[in-house]
Amino acid sequence: MSGRAVADTPRLDVPRGRTRGVGSFLRLNPDAVGRFAEGIARFLGTGRFLAVQTIIVVVWIALNVAVVQLRWDPYPFILLNLAFSTQAAYAAPLILLAQNRQADRDRVQAEEDRSRAASTRADTEYLARELASLRVAVGELATRDFIRSELSRVTSEEGDDRRDRPRRRDPVT
Repeated sequence: MSGRAVADTPRLDVPRGRTRGVGSFLRLNPDAVGRFAEGIARFLGTGRFLAVQTIIVVVWIALNVAVVQLRWDPYPFILLNLAFSTQAAYAAPLILLAQNRQADRDRVQAEEDRSRAASTRADTEYLARELASLRVAVGELATRDFIRSELSRVTSEEGDDRRDRPRRRDPVT
């Protein structure tokens, strides 16, 4: 055995690289699968789906009971039951996937709402502090009523002072 042949053999103490398996073959875009699941879940929850399914079931049963030559699924309707089971087996995971995506969207929306509420609270507190400081500043200013009362008091005092002083007589010339 040559040295080269020994070097080409795989070592048992080193893990192999990724092998191509079913997982690598079925790489699906999670967003695309989620949108598909939401579309199916929305359709399964409509009145149109219920009406179409009801019509199919009624026609299925009527054909299998009334038309003797077409009886592909006699009375216990095993094939119809299998169709319902298959539908439920595919619908349930799709609906759960759609609900999980909606829960993720709701969680993100709730986080955005919390941050917006915190920002609004901070803005409100800031405005309340500013309003309080303005009230204090206005409280220190003279108001219109105060100025009027002071002016009327001063003018009335001057009037009293004038009455109390003797009048000067104008010299007659």
